[in-house]
Amino acid sequence: MRTTVIDFPGGELEVIDIPGDAGVPPLLVMHGGLGSAQLWNEFLPKLASATGCRTVAFSRHGHGWSASPPRRRTPRFMHEEAAEVVPEVVSRLELEGPILVGHSDGASIALIYAADHSVPGLLAIAPHVFVEQICLDEIARAHEQYLFADLREKMAPHHKDVDAAFFGWCDAWLDPEFRHWDIRDLVARVRAPLLLIQGIHDQYGTLAQLDEIARLAPAPVERLHLDCRHAPFVQRQDETVAAAARFVARLSPRVSLTELPIQPISSPRARCFG
Repeated sequence: MRTTVIDFPGGELEVIDIPGDAGVPPLLVMHGGLGSAQLWNEFLPKLASATGCRTVAFSRHGHGWSASPPRRRTPRFMHEEAAEVVPEVVSRLELEGPILVGHSDGASIALIYAADHSVPGLLAIAPHVFVEQICLDEIARAHEQYLFADLREKMAPHHKDVDAAFFGWCDAWLDPEFRHWDIRDLVARVRAPLLLIQGIHDQYGTLAQLDEIARLAPAPVERLHLDCRHAPFVQRQDETVAAAARFVARLSPRVSLTELPIQPISSPRARCFG
C-alpha cells in the first residue's frame, strides 16, 4: 500500500494507491464527512485483496494530509466535488472505468458523479440523498463534542488541519440552506448497478435513504443491512468486504470468490468520524 501526495488544482491531494489486476476495473474509494484516505484503515487493503482490483482512495481538500480547501464550502460542496475533483482524480491517476466506493458524504458524491458519468458499478455505504432531521441532530451533537468534549483531540492525529476538516463538514451541513439539499433527481439518472450497505443503528440516517435510492434508480439495486451504526466498513468489516467482493465479481467475472466467506445479502438496519 503506497501513500503519496499528488499535485492537484486547488492544492495537493493525499492518495493511497494499492496495485491490482490490470484486467479488472479499478476501485475509486471516497471517504465520509470527517474521514480521510488513511481512516479507511485495514478495510482498504482487505478490499483490494478480496477483489484483486487496483484500489485508490484520496483525501478531499481539508482532510487527512491533503491541502486546505481552496475556498469555503457551500451547501453544494458535494456537487462541486463530483463535478470538479472526481473527474480530475480519475484522469490524473489514469483510472479507466472505475467502480466507485463511497461512505456517507463520499457515497453521495459518488452518486452525483455517476449521474453524469458511465461507471461499471457503485457501492454506497450509508449514503445521503436527502436531509433527515436525525442527521442534523447528530451533527449538532458532534459540534458540541468538538467544542466542549474530546472529539477534536480524537480527530487531530488524522488531519493536517483538523479545524478545516471538522468545520468544513459541520458548517456546510448546518447551514440553513442545506435543509433543501436533495439529490433524488440525480439518483434517477444513475444507470450503474448499485450495492447499498447501511447499519440498522446508523445515527446519521435511516433506511429511508436506501428506500429512495431503490425506488428511483433505473439499474439493479442490492441492499445489505448490518447490525451496526454509521461505519459498516469498520464495525462489520468482514461482511462489508465480502459483499463488496461479490458485487465486484458480478461486474467483472475475472474476480475470484473462492476464499470469501458467504454472507447473504438481506433486505431488513466501530466507530468512525462523520
